[in-house]
Amino acid sequence: MIAGRYSLDREVGRGGMGAVWLGHDEVLGRPVALKRIGLAPGAAAPDLERAGREARLAARLSHPHVVAVFDLVEEGEAHWLVMEYVEGSTLAELVRDRGALDPDQASRIVGQAADGLTAAHEAGIVHRDVKPSNMLVTADGQVKLSDFGIARAEADPSLTQTGLVTGSPAYLAPEVASGRTATDASDVWSLGATLFHALSGRPPYEVGDNLLGALYRIVHEEPPRLPAPGWLGPLLEATMTRDPGERWTMEQVRDFLQSGPGSPLPAPLPVRRTGTAEHDLRDLHGTQVLSRPVPTPAPVQVTRPHRRRGALAVFVGVAVVALLTVIGLAVGLGLGDPDPDPDSSSATPSADESSAPPQAEKPSAEAMTRFITGYLETAAADPEAGFQMLTGSFQDTSGGLSGYENFWGGVKRVTDIEVVDADPESLTVTYRYRYQLAQGPPIQDNPTLQLVFDERTGTYLIDGEPN
Repeated sequence: MIAGRYSLDREVGRGGMGAVWLGHDEVLGRPVALKRIGLAPGAAAPDLERAGREARLAARLSHPHVVAVFDLVEEGEAHWLVMEYVEGSTLAELVRDRGALDPDQASRIVGQAADGLTAAHEAGIVHRDVKPSNMLVTADGQVKLSDFGIARAEADPSLTQTGLVTGSPAYLAPEVASGRTATDASDVWSLGATLFHALSGRPPYEVGDNLLGALYRIVHEEPPRLPAPGWLGPLLEATMTRDPGERWTMEQVRDFLQSGPGSPLPAPLPVRRTGTAEHDLRDLHGTQVLSRPVPTPAPVQVTRPHRRRGALAVFVGVAVVALLTVIGLAVGLGLGDPDPDPDSSSATPSADESSAPPQAEKPSAEAMTRFITGYLETAAADPEAGFQMLTGSFQDTSGGLSGYENFWGGVKRVTDIEVVDADPESLTVTYRYRYQLAQGPPIQDNPTLQLVFDERTGTYLIDGEPN
């Protein structure tokens, strides 16, 4: 008996964070699933902080396609997460046992998951580990999305570690595989990758023992395409596109899947995402910023806080090689068996091909623009992570972490990001944006930043603000 209330019947699943048991709530007389919180890969103690976060986030969602979390209890030295029991199979198991699904079958399953994720995004939650083994399918075809354990929410930015990649490698969005913070657009990619798996019977990227090669392909190569995806072809292209700003929103994905064959394409398309779900980066009227930046309004004349010289920096793309040291912390999550990883001699390059270091890159205006947008998103969501994107000398000039957080810790959201000039020759970037503090009207700023560039890794850091 757990906590004097929950009896255990049998083990029904095992994932990277512990075993899942079928149990019974003796007080309310209903079946429940109990997940015993175990060790995360590489950890020395159970991840109770993650378990608490999963309970809090799931408690914010009451949705027919999201597994409900009822309780988090302690029994001796063990901790248990008490959840809704869903009798059925994961989508990964379903595809493994029955083979690839046809477009209509896949759309019915993935469309329900998209409905649950739409509700999560509207609540300010990014799942960050969308994959077939986190979708539970009942005998009558009902879908429940599980495992919000590595999800992030607007009010919970403290658990980010710079350079930590979370999620299952085969379904990671390119920006997450390169070390950037996951956003709702990252969930859209992962859902598209899950749909790819359902339609083809295999993950879009074969990982196996060649993790480094898979990550390199996700970040640098064009996404794989299916030869005959049927009416779901446009959706795969609009979700598995490397530029997050060109992906459909989760709401558009849901509506397209639920409308069935002949569904009109969403309009306008694409919708540009300039922010993260941790901070709902929308304009003041709640509308998302379109792919072409809207004209910037005249500066608002207000008394603005002192802008620290370290308050702005470009997001550092983490080198693929560095990912190898941290990816194990986030692999193997979920309630059921790991996602199937069929052998594929043609899809996975040899160790010599994939582990060879990429050729030196050169600065480009396009890359500088991507990084400045990513930096602003990161700094607003997690100032500590943003601080790591400065050079050491610029960190000192900024007054250290406390000085940096003095500004970014008070920023509620960032909107209307527009790069005016990105010059690869001088490595300077000039841009406009607006930020909203907890109180007062929005404030417009128009800074210029001096970058440094590492050709070996293709990454940027901020080294100052030119006079």
